[in-house]
Amino acid sequence: MRIALLSYRSKPHCGGQGVYVRYLSRGLAELGHHVEVFSGQPYPDLDPGGDLTPVDSLDLYNDDDPFRTPHWRELRDHIDLLEVGTMWTAGFPEPMTFSMRAARLLKARAHEFDVVHDNQCLGTGLLSLQRAGIPLVATVHHPITHDRRVDLADAKGWRKLTVRRWYGFTRMQARVARQIPQLLTVSQNSADDIREDFGVRPDQLRVVPLGVDAEVFTPPAKPRVPGRIVAMASADTPMKGVGTLLEAVAKLRTEREVELVLVSKLTPGGPTEQRIEELAIGDVVRTVKGISDEELAELFGSAEVASVPSLYEGFSLPTVEAMACGTPLVASRAGAIPEVAGPDGECADLVPPGDAEALAKALARLLDSPERRARLGANGRERVLARYSWKSVAAATVDCYAEAIARSPRGGKGATRC
Repeated sequence: MRIALLSYRSKPHCGGQGVYVRYLSRGLAELGHHVEVFSGQPYPDLDPGGDLTPVDSLDLYNDDDPFRTPHWRELRDHIDLLEVGTMWTAGFPEPMTFSMRAARLLKARAHEFDVVHDNQCLGTGLLSLQRAGIPLVATVHHPITHDRRVDLADAKGWRKLTVRRWYGFTRMQARVARQIPQLLTVSQNSADDIREDFGVRPDQLRVVPLGVDAEVFTPPAKPRVPGRIVAMASADTPMKGVGTLLEAVAKLRTEREVELVLVSKLTPGGPTEQRIEELAIGDVVRTVKGISDEELAELFGSAEVASVPSLYEGFSLPTVEAMACGTPLVASRAGAIPEVAGPDGECADLVPPGDAEALAKALARLLDSPERRARLGANGRERVLARYSWKSVAAATVDCYAEAIARSPRGGKGATRC
């Protein structure tokens, strides 16, 4: 097949979208399909030879200059005006404006592709592709309405108004999702949430879990660092539960030597930096950012324990990556985490989300028990090898492409159902 894979932003080493694009495109290519990735900034890291077509935005959320005001000479057309105008009024424009730019490119090249696969954008521009008869599939990792609820609960006073405005794009995503016949998601938990929040029909959804490169994320050859805890948070937001983990570490350090390595780009002066200072744990907390998969695997492999303290996850790649490294987990019993990690005590000790006391006790229990750490770590590695490979993800996704093509005006005979 000739596949156009769309991703409105594809940060390579932080968050799931860039990882998904890189490894799914690799898996599809290994099966003999041709994949062209259409992405806005930041662009993904693709394998050598991977085809990338930039769909340039105004890059208003660049890490080095967020919420910048572009020069008027940068404004090329009405889409650029919509993008900057939405930002100036506290909204998030990228899903809509990316979909409009991508649709413009793809309608001019519709004859070159058998199917278009959108990754979490769900912008209104996609519907014009569907009206043009181009087979369309979309992946929804989880409904962003969950992020909205958590951020609103954490917001105080006037900030609630700005949070509501920022997440205004979720209404568009719900409308678009209801009109795309073929939706993929990464867990049964996410499927249930998408049906409830977006109002899609059960027959629209197929569950295809994410994968991990088990040759990169592998148990370490070196001894693990005593007392080291590693956690990965793709965003400095309440939903990731980092504040709860910091409180747990503050409790632990009163009775033992511990070190927390947090893989995250923190907002300068933001909630995580403030909480570290309030708890006076700056001497035992270290942050790293922008690391490669190989460096992340080495870091997970160096830890005695990994933690995923999120209040919600649609899948949780860090959970799978830690398990692939044979690193035992303490994780929240939230969202899809129990579905991914398995029953409590098998590969991970599960605790109530947001409960710093329970998290501290579970971390202490694992740090004090080498035998339990070894058992949970070995079980995690075994679970990953049995369930989470990118090759199986790509094969299941191709089956869904075939169904979408069969449903479309271009459809033919012999399409395979998911």
